[in-house]
Amino acid sequence: YVQRDSLADGFYNTCFKKWDIGDIIGVEGILFRTKTGELTIRVDGIQLLVKSLRPLPEKYHGLTDLEMRYRQRYVDLIMSQASRDSFRKRTRIISLIREYLTDRDFLEVETPMMQAVPGGAAARPFKTFHNALNIDLFMRIAPELYLKRLVVGGFERVFEINRNFRNEGLSTRHNPEFTMVEFYQAYADYNELMDLTEDMLRHITETIQNKNTVVSYQGDEYDFGKPFTRMTVKEAVLKYNKQLSADQLEDKDALRKYAESLKIPLRDSYGVGKLLIEIFEKTGEHLLKDPTFITAYPVEVSPLSRRNDEDPDVTDRFELFIGGREIANGFSELNDPEDQAERFRDQLKQKEQGDEEAMFYDADFIRALEHGMPPTAGEGIGIDRLVMLFTDSPSIRDVLLFPHMRPEAEG
Repeated sequence: YVQRDSLADGFYNTCFKKWDIGDIIGVEGILFRTKTGELTIRVDGIQLLVKSLRPLPEKYHGLTDLEMRYRQRYVDLIMSQASRDSFRKRTRIISLIREYLTDRDFLEVETPMMQAVPGGAAARPFKTFHNALNIDLFMRIAPELYLKRLVVGGFERVFEINRNFRNEGLSTRHNPEFTMVEFYQAYADYNELMDLTEDMLRHITETIQNKNTVVSYQGDEYDFGKPFTRMTVKEAVLKYNKQLSADQLEDKDALRKYAESLKIPLRDSYGVGKLLIEIFEKTGEHLLKDPTFITAYPVEVSPLSRRNDEDPDVTDRFELFIGGREIANGFSELNDPEDQAERFRDQLKQKEQGDEEAMFYDADFIRALEHGMPPTAGEGIGIDRLVMLFTDSPSIRDVLLFPHMRPEAEG
């Protein structure tokens, strides 16, 4: 607190009265606690450090314009304790993921952000040009193929927390620049990674919520203390599409006709596997509220995953859904170089037919597999969506300090 008579003569009228909310001042004095326990400074000296030239929003209502909050995050952080808390929680979640993996002997590594051959996911990449090398380069869509090269090289447990870039649309769930953790474990399979993922998310939940395993998100509650549900793609399609029979799930014509009735855009190249996934994403994905692992993805949509021993038409792959959103994707890795090369060739055919998200052929990765990669399981977890869940945020922009926005209109 400041006593007027403790200030220099004329200071109150010439300086102090002209200061505004938002100005940054420096004070010196005696630190003490009031009778109510509030930490207070009895000011002996005071000076203006920085003058704020723009008025802050009115404190009670804060910054209510959502677009302004995203464009001017600095003002949002000044005004909103809740916003500051959300980003502190984001940092805490990332730290917990890192600690969990390093405690289990995973080695944190860094792999290229600019790649000559983008790979590791089905997505359209951003393209740039390297002047000195006179070649096109791509911002990475995933670090997967480089991390698996490290497994070939003898690093049996590796992970990376970093940015990926995908030249796709903006939505409440998508930002073209986003953060993921990817990790790979030799001599493990996808079942072990599902167990690890469930345990890690439960650990994060209990740590940030003081042993409480129930997460509240947008009016719903999800209990991370219970075993996560597990079902196959086909089981999910049948559950959410009572009109379909098990036999129809093997019939390309029947699936295409049904998908068309749902007004799903289709390509002539879609086989049974791709049609199944299109139907699942349209009718079932958004209904997977409680933590659920969907398994047995078709080979057609899983070019990097190991085939299942009992059913070669599907792979040992899972995706984790919470609150109707995909949170994680993992699988037992394909380590047969001939099978991988054939699947890359299939992806090239899809690209030639107009699929801009189909994968490129990566000859060096095939060469790495020819040196021998041990049985391995790998996974990627979207950190932004995970933070959305734990901060009860409806949009991915709420958990990104500086989300991508359309150019601001002039004037």
